[in-house]
Amino acid sequence: MKISRPHALRIHFVLDQLLPPALRDSRWFMSLPFRIAYGKRARAFLDFKEKAPSMTDEEFVQTYRTLGPVQMDRDIHVTPACRAEVLKLVVGEDVLDVGCGKGAMAGELSASHRSTAVDIIIDPEIRLAHPNVRFLEANAEHLPFEDRSFDTVICTHTLEHVLDLPQAIRELRRIARRRIIVVVPKQRPYRFTFDLHLHFFPYVHSLLNAFRPNGTDAVCREIGGDLLYSEDITA
Repeated sequence: MKISRPHALRIHFVLDQLLPPALRDSRWFMSLPFRIAYGKRARAFLDFKEKAPSMTDEEFVQTYRTLGPVQMDRDIHVTPACRAEVLKLVVGEDVLDVGCGKGAMAGELSASHRSTAVDIIIDPEIRLAHPNVRFLEANAEHLPFEDRSFDTVICTHTLEHVLDLPQAIRELRRIARRRIIVVVPKQRPYRFTFDLHLHFFPYVHSLLNAFRPNGTDAVCREIGGDLLYSEDITA
């Protein structure tokens, strides 16, 4: 399903802000729009949040392989304004994109940086589309890099998907030498959502509570429908 990020934000506004929570969390009410959107895979989306915590890593990846073809399709998930801010915040030569999706951000960065990108699934056409990017299949919770391997570590629209959020955050900090840049969608938590999100960040303080910067040089702000967090590594 091809859909732009601005259009997706408008859909989320109607569903998350205008529908009463009693309906928004009702399986009976949400089943019809899920069947319209996802056909035979609707039940897998409806059940995902309850089943994901008990999945193995292999089962988690297989779920994304199965449901990926019917998910909302966007080359870059962040809004244009947020994307521009991310690019301005990048420092240093070596950059890692964690949860790179289709590789568009990593590909753009490869024009002026040594760009590496990871995701749980990297399709062959992504490698072909961005030949100057080093791609690896890896989980954000277990990144295959030494400590302080990259000047800047970027992670956009990924942390809302991971099973172990604190562990993923520890990994971002572990491998970053100078700065981490994180973007998550500004989204209310609901039982049934048209994505495979497990964590929700409706406010700036929601993301700050997850990172607990504890006096480090960190900034978190809302840009459109996204929350952007940047943290300089001092230790």
